[in-house]
Amino acid sequence: MPDRRPKLLILGTRGIPAAHGGFETFAERLALYLAGRGWQVGVYCQRDVETVRERISTRWWNGIELISVEIGLSGPAATLAFDALCAHDAAARGGVCLVLGYNGAVFLPYLRARGGRIVTNMDGIEWRRPKWSLAVRAFFYVSEWIAAWSSQRLVADHPIIADHLALRRPRGAIATIPYGGDPPPADPGPPPLGLEPDRYLVSIARIEPDNNILTLVEAFSRRPRGVRLVVLGTLKVGNPYHRAVEDAASPEVLFPGAIYEPEQVQALRVHARAYLHGHTVGGTNPSLVEALWAGNAVIAHDNPFNRGTAGDGQFYFSDLGNCADAIERVLTDKAAVATARKAARLRADQFRWDDVLASYENALRRVGGYPPAPQAPTAGAATVGAAAGSEW
Repeated sequence: MPDRRPKLLILGTRGIPAAHGGFETFAERLALYLAGRGWQVGVYCQRDVETVRERISTRWWNGIELISVEIGLSGPAATLAFDALCAHDAAARGGVCLVLGYNGAVFLPYLRARGGRIVTNMDGIEWRRPKWSLAVRAFFYVSEWIAAWSSQRLVADHPIIADHLALRRPRGAIATIPYGGDPPPADPGPPPLGLEPDRYLVSIARIEPDNNILTLVEAFSRRPRGVRLVVLGTLKVGNPYHRAVEDAASPEVLFPGAIYEPEQVQALRVHARAYLHGHTVGGTNPSLVEALWAGNAVIAHDNPFNRGTAGDGQFYFSDLGNCADAIERVLTDKAAVATARKAARLRADQFRWDDVLASYENALRRVGGYPPAPQAPTAGAATVGAAAGSEW
């Protein structure tokens, strides 16, 4: 007897269990949620090997089919090969395909032509990132258009992203669903790295120009602060930007590298005086949402993405000078910090995982032609477009 349960395949991440970043965390949450609600769920997982022996294999994890794809390449070629193999395999499996990001959009027309029902989370506006060369930015620009027109439904994780996508497709093809988060545990434990609660600021981001890490470090290092600045993220030898960040740092700046243990990162957030967020490109950033749930006062680059996520109750900067001013105020004005922390906790309620995942299920059911969800999703801030309803 055929299995008539709704079916989902998740493409575009390195796989689950999550170990790499926001998309992987989201894929894990959604896969577990839908499997618990009776869906057949498969998640493609990239497996890097020296020699390909079994190109595609499967195993089961918590009721989810993990579809491992062996890749014997490295760099961008490995990513493209993985995306191509996933699209080819998914075309033969049926169900709804949720594609996270549009890096492999060049393969989506093939998947669509083979009858694929495609929902694509369009992530941020990747081609605007200054770190990419002109050729790479052109590739992403074209890929964005291909994804927009190859997918039956687009997901924007921020209203500004939805506005941008509306230049590509009609509004009725776009669902606006943010990223989700959870409240921290009642006892997160002490902060790691020998830090003292409320005696440090923290930045959790890839160390890249469009994340303004150099600006944050320079602003903090203008004079002795009596507290630490903890900059999580990988520094690579020979990278000019990374070298500039290190050269600008005062002795009070700590570079512990990337930390992936969730408990340590959670404790690091909860006990921080404030969270620093320099991102300039993207939608609803997972790290910023997690900072709100941790009740952090936030110092963020002033742009519509960050204001739309964190709200008006936080501290914003547009250049080196007012970044230094914001840091000074956070370190000296206890009342302002307390107000910002209260605002963060209130704002976080707009980013509940239950609301986010229920909105995704509704969108996926519509594209797949499946009956409505057995129970109506919880009403919340996660919204769905008229026809449907970013290490870190």
